[in-house]
Amino acid sequence: MDLFVAKSHAYVNEAQNSNRFAFGDNWLKFLPLLDEDRIRNAELSLKEILGVENLRDRTFLDAGSGSGLFSLAARRLGASVHSFDCDPQSVSCTKELRHRYYPDDPFWIVDEANVLDNDYLAQLGEFHVVYSWGVLHHTGRMWDALSNISKHVAPGGLLVVAIYNDQGLISRYWFLVKSAYVQYPILRWPLLLFHAPYLLGLRWLIRRLSGRSKLPRGMALWRDMIDWVGGFPCEMARPEEIFRFYRDLGFFLRDMRTCGGRHGCNEFTFVRQ
Repeated sequence: MDLFVAKSHAYVNEAQNSNRFAFGDNWLKFLPLLDEDRIRNAELSLKEILGVENLRDRTFLDAGSGSGLFSLAARRLGASVHSFDCDPQSVSCTKELRHRYYPDDPFWIVDEANVLDNDYLAQLGEFHVVYSWGVLHHTGRMWDALSNISKHVAPGGLLVVAIYNDQGLISRYWFLVKSAYVQYPILRWPLLLFHAPYLLGLRWLIRRLSGRSKLPRGMALWRDMIDWVGGFPCEMARPEEIFRFYRDLGFFLRDMRTCGGRHGCNEFTFVRQ
């Protein structure tokens, strides 16, 4: 037990390391924006990516729960949910949503843990759905993390991952931007302001003109932009790399949505054969 506690503290320290983006802090500032409309959008996103109308009688593992929004969406769809995150503030966000909407619920567990902690993962067992959207490329050991969560998908179960798209030189540019953001606090506002016309202004205008002013997945433009500019550590992968990796682990690709060669995440739904 002492060894497990010591390792847990080590992972917490890693999450709070100054060379990491404060994901949890960003999520804490997102929670006041959370309303019923955003929650419904998250539910719709889950139903679409999983190809289901509900998750009754199913178990759901949220690996890297962040704000807790998708754990909440899965619980509202009927799943028994197990959430974990290595960032203490993200864990606080998830616990706040559980307290707000499902107080003292035995069917929603929230832990502070790291997807790279094999001792913790060994206790979890298998789930009908394992969900990790936009998380594993921030671990510093993406391929290990991708492998670790695959072990917790029940036979015939679904695995949902979203990973940064590798654009070659452009991705190297964003790597440098993200690294500078976390290492040099004095550069944070200049980096945000420099990229805001493209990441915020143009994106808002396009969505407004196309009649899609609401972000999918219940997200918020400003918080998304900060997450994108500051999200470090980070790794990227081409869609075919993720496909081949999970194919070799015995998974079948059921659905894939790419970001069309742009920056952002490619989204995959795999079935464990």
